[in-house]
Parts: sequence; structure tokens; C-alpha cells
Amino acid sequence: MAKDWDPFAIDFAAIRTLRLVSELGSFSKAAEALGTNQSTISYTMDRLRAAFRDRLFVRQRDGIAPTPRCAEIVESAGRLLEAFEALVQPPDFDPASASGRITIVCNYYERSIILPRTIAELRRRAPRLVVEIKTARAKGVAYLKRGEADLLVGPYDVHEESLYHRNLLDDHYVCVMNRNHPLAGRTLRVDDYVKASHAVVTYGGTWRSGYLRGLDERGLSLNQVIAVPSISDLTHILPSTDLISTVPSRIAPNIAKSVVVTSCPFPEPFQIGMTWTSRTHHSAAHQWLRQLIARIAGALPYEAALAVSLERSRGSGGTIV
Repeated sequence: MAKDWDPFAIDFAAIRTLRLVSELGSFSKAAEALGTNQSTISYTMDRLRAAFRDRLFVRQRDGIAPTPRCAEIVESAGRLLEAFEALVQPPDFDPASASGRITIVCNYYERSIILPRTIAELRRRAPRLVVEIKTARAKGVAYLKRGEADLLVGPYDVHEESLYHRNLLDDHYVCVMNRNHPLAGRTLRVDDYVKASHAVVTYGGTWRSGYLRGLDERGLSLNQVIAVPSISDLTHILPSTDLISTVPSRIAPNIAKSVVVTSCPFPEPFQIGMTWTSRTHHSAAHQWLRQLIARIAGALPYEAALAVSLERSRGSGGTIV
């Protein structure tokens, strides 16, 4: 029993469990994430309570919350854990012989634009690597912090000191519609755009696209008649309806052959980037993968001039308004 009171008897696995329980606010959720049972989590927490002489968590109506002492331990020991995880990474990486598993979180856009070329390159150069793709939505950063993912790719503006970030590519919004639509082939004025019947992509969560925020700033709202969770749904909807949808320019040509692309009065340029933690920052394998993705993304064609000209027209009160 005396050993349980010795803080030097605490290992990194226990600290990792403590960090996970703190982030998830639940013993059962932490057990599920770690692939173990709740009694094992409880035993680990009892050891940590004895070592740090603190109850660590208090019960609340919607779960448990860390004590101030627990939050301090998670923050300080978490940095040690991440440094240790980086230290045990192999210093050299040979793609041809490398094996292992890498988890990437992203959404439909990145799976359509960046990942096909990335996976093709991985199959050619690192065929023994196993890649798991998870849907990010609003949980991407949480997946990284919990160690459930190695890399987050998407339109996320990350400013946390514990995370690393690199921009990959630029994009902007355009309008797509059936080629027989009355507005097809025309330069859309704001009033035409707002009054048209729209299919709005919600991305299955709380994400609000840049063009919608641009409309909000002008005190405008679309005539939304349908909401869909993914751009992929437009493939089956737009060709046979009078609906317009606003989507990123890089993905617009892939929706359907009978769909045409035209400029949007609210192009709202944005960036796609990748984010990772210190756990993989020094890993030779992950450095190689990040460089590969950056090279592939940087080589993708992009007609940026359209977005720039539209932004200037909006700002100067040009013909689109």
C-alpha cells in the first residue's frame, strides 16, 4: 500500500488515462476509448489520488469535472507525456519498409481533393502503412488531443500553443446549378442570388460556411428550401431541380456532369490546413507524411484570380451588387 503513495511509482500510462478522463469527463468513455473496462480506470484513478493526495474529480449533474489540482497535474504532466511520446519515435524512416497505423481526421472536401492523390502515393511508396480515415466535423481537435488521431486536415483556424499547424491550400466559394437553370451562365447579382431557391450544405454539424457569414455581415439571408449534410448529396439533387448551391470551387466540377459552375457574389476565400500535436511533431514517419500531403496539396490547380476579382468588386460596389 505504501507504494501507492509514492508519486514516482506513477507511470506514463496512468498519466495518459488521467488526461483522457479529464478531457472526456467520464470514466466509462475513457475506458471505451482505451479499449479497457471501467474498473481498470477506477483503479488507476485511486492510485493517482493516493499519489497526489487529491480527489482529482468532483461529480456534477452532467458528469465529472477535474479539481484545480487535477487540472494542474494534467497540464504539467501532459507536457512530459507528449515529450516522452516524441522521444520513443524511431529517428529514421524508410517508407518502403515502414509499417504501422496512421489516423487522419478530415471531411468530405479533403477526402475528395487531397486524400485520393495522397493514398495513391502512399500505396506506391509506403505500401505497408495502414491509414484510417475518420470524419472530423467539430470533433477534429478533440480527436487529436485524446490521441485518437494523428493528423487533422480541414478549414480549421487553430491557435492553441499545444498544437502545430500548416496551411495547405486556398479556396473560395462558387455557385453550382443545373445547366438548364435560368441563372446558369450569368454573373449573379446579389439580389438574384439571395432570391434563388438554395440547397444549403450544413456539413452535418454546427459549422457555418464563410459565404453564410458574409451574408450575415450584410444583413442578408438565402431563400433556403433544403438543407443537406454533405456536398455529396448535391450529386443526386441538383441535376433534376431548380436549386442553386454554394460550394468550394475546387470541388464544384466533381458534383455532376449536368451541373455548371458560376461565380458567387460572396466567394469568401478560405484556407485548408493540417494540424498535429507534439506527440507526432518529431516523428520521422509523420514528418514524411506531412511533407507528402503538403506537396500534393500545393500542386493542385487553382483559379484564384476569380475570387480576388470578386472580392474587389464587392468592396468597391461593382456590378455584382
